[in-house]
Amino acid sequence: MLVAEAQGWLRKASEDLRAADFETQAEPPLAADIVFHAQQAAEKSLKGFLTWHRQTFRKTHSIEEIGEQCLAIDDSLRPIIDRAAPLTEYAWRFRYPGDSNAPPLEETRKALALAREVYEAVLSRLPPDLR
Repeated sequence: MLVAEAQGWLRKASEDLRAADFETQAEPPLAADIVFHAQQAAEKSLKGFLTWHRQTFRKTHSIEEIGEQCLAIDDSLRPIIDRAAPLTEYAWRFRYPGDSNAPPLEETRKALALAREVYEAVLSRLPPDLR
């Protein structure tokens, strides 16, 4: 059960990364969606890490909050979590009519690369059978 639940979070994170990659191929790229999926991938990766370690978490999109729980387990994640915390705003920013314009493409590339780093950092700290 624990393995399946943690794998479920990681699978969803991987799907968000794939969706973001796909959206980069659109003409023009779907920048608002790319950063949303980047945030989701980072969030779900960290939730998979917490799930594996039998840690409950509240329903939140806050990378900082979820990240703090992860740091209580493995402080070596601090550099990546500190850099990823600003991804939180992409859970809501650019998602609704009237919101600010889509982010610049360079910002979307950085967000996606950072989300991929979070995902890889989490995977590297989990048993191989979870990958």
